[in-house]
Amino acid sequence: MPGEHSTRRLAGKTAIVTAAAQGIGRAVCERLLAEGAQVHASDLNGEGLATL
Repeated sequence: MPGEHSTRRLAGKTAIVTAAAQGIGRAVCERLLAEGAQVHASDLNGEGLATL
């Protein structure tokens, strides 16, 4: 992703991500976390979420 360095610009913000265990949802979660957001993730694949 462009700007690989975290700016923590989302510190203090909360995000809800569905389908977060793999693919685009997982990438979104990882980026939000890197930017400092608190992330609430959900997916039917509990094993995939456990590795997030």
